[in-house]
Amino acid sequence: MKKILLLPLLDSLPSGHHQVANTISEYVYNRSNDIKCKKIDIMSRWNPAFESMLTKTYLWWIQKNPKSYARAYRKFVYQPDNQRTYKHYEWMFQRKMKDILDDENPDLIVCTHAFPSYLVNRLKRLGECQIPTLNVYTDFFINDVWGEDMVDYHFVSNVGMKYSLKNNHHIPNKNIFVTGIPVDESIKQATLNQRSNDKLNIIVSGGSAGLGSIMECIRHTNPYKQVNYYILCGNNERLYKDIRNMKAEHIHPLPYISSRQKINELYSLADAIITKPGGVTVSEAVKKRVPIFVHSVLPGQEEINLAHLLEQGLVFTIDKEAPITEQILEVLNSKEKMDKYKRSQKLYLDTLDFQDPDDIYHFIISILGSREKKLS
Repeated sequence: MKKILLLPLLDSLPSGHHQVANTISEYVYNRSNDIKCKKIDIMSRWNPAFESMLTKTYLWWIQKNPKSYARAYRKFVYQPDNQRTYKHYEWMFQRKMKDILDDENPDLIVCTHAFPSYLVNRLKRLGECQIPTLNVYTDFFINDVWGEDMVDYHFVSNVGMKYSLKNNHHIPNKNIFVTGIPVDESIKQATLNQRSNDKLNIIVSGGSAGLGSIMECIRHTNPYKQVNYYILCGNNERLYKDIRNMKAEHIHPLPYISSRQKINELYSLADAIITKPGGVTVSEAVKKRVPIFVHSVLPGQEEINLAHLLEQGLVFTIDKEAPITEQILEVLNSKEKMDKYKRSQKLYLDTLDFQDPDDIYHFIISILGSREKKLS
């Protein structure tokens, strides 16, 4: 039986890296009984207590001192390889990654986070790993931590990332595929979104952890008889209870929804979504052709995501100081703005090399087949 090893990071944090790893596994399991997919977080494998502490520190830092975190993030991820100052830790994790690869002996490595990609890339550069490796990028840009030159294949989110890999890292065109960020195949692609004549349904999302300035966003929503807000609270139970206690008729808090089919149904009823610029949520909304409004940005990668999404015309931003409902209605009722937005969505979707989960699955099968021929 063939084995695919998927490498996200931080098991305690339900991030897009894990969601995408799960999505790739799902694509495979829905089509084959002869391939095993296994997901490993190197931090948890090395020291579960340290992984938990690191996750808690991250969540505390981005909420208590976001500007400081943003500065640290940019300094860390935009640093040339020869200027890195954590060589001792790098060597330690590199050894751990080598142990994991030796123990698991996979036929394909799929990295959905930059750090494991960096470690695998270094092992390949040293000749200590000959396993085919695929980077699946989960943001709309590429930071300097990702391993690139020795990685065999790259699934990028947009054409700009493809040009970056080709021009800045000399990756052959044949090894780069514009796939968008893979999303659960329960999220069915929609035709151009058409507003209903009934009440306006607006989703408010802060990601699976319920992060972002959701309460601040809600306080700026005026009650309209024709508008309903559905708040995805994720795992944030306190947020769910706080919103429920508001007892506002136009605001409907929803606890964590594990079923992607139910999420798909919710998207299908939505006229707009208010969210932060996380890779998976934005990609789901684009696939469903739902207009996207950004209400808040987590420091670090989401700030950079937002800049790229605005450049591509895939999101609108919300002024936190002004009534939110009026801002959304102004955009949705503007034929000029919506026509331009729909063109941007269509252009983005038309540039994807792989339009269907079947395409990704068959590409993975081709990698596994090529490896089998080389070993035989």
